[in-house]
Amino acid sequence: MRVVLTREAGRNEQLRAWVGEGVDVAEVALTETHFVDDATLEASLDAHRRQPWRSLVITSARAARAATLASERCDPDVELFSVGAATTAALANAGLATPVAQSSAGALALAAQVRHSPVLVLGAAQLRRDLADALVARGLGVHVVACYETRGVELDAAQCATLADGDVVVVGAPSAWRVARDVVGPHTWVVVPGATTAAVVRVTHERVLEGWGPSLGGRLAALEREAD
Repeated sequence: MRVVLTREAGRNEQLRAWVGEGVDVAEVALTETHFVDDATLEASLDAHRRQPWRSLVITSARAARAATLASERCDPDVELFSVGAATTAALANAGLATPVAQSSAGALALAAQVRHSPVLVLGAAQLRRDLADALVARGLGVHVVACYETRGVELDAAQCATLADGDVVVVGAPSAWRVARDVVGPHTWVVVPGATTAAVVRVTHERVLEGWGPSLGGRLAALEREAD
């Protein structure tokens, strides 16, 4: 089985560990991250803030630096929430508190657990508003601040060939799928982290496996057995 990991260079280590031994693994980066500079980010945080935030939702490990800046503008008893184990680890590395809750199924899964207003949500410029809308519907004040933008890259012929040859392609975000969708074959399994990306991929591709984590290697092995 050939598995193609498509996150940026240096961001695939955890996925490699989950995929496990005995698998042919290749890497093709589909996106690149462009961060908002600190001065612009601080100006955006200050423009949104009317009082210290009491809930802070971090939707990506890439937002850990922004979370550090935002924490200075939060209530001392702010409740921290994260999306994904990588985000929680990045927050710990940044010296921030352990999150009250961590979602492994996207930001929306945290909606019922966020209790205190105002709420600050940090993430990508392309971040879906599902969580913000759900919290507003409950009467909470919510501000969403973009910390970075993920942009698709242009693939060369060798990279396209690697994607096309993959039995499994691991795709982390809708922006990545937009780069890969015309190259990945119909019989390839596309593995995604959660429901948001799964919904986007399923519009144009049938074989979707949802969910990252320690069980990924076993799930891929099961796919290989079925193929045999």
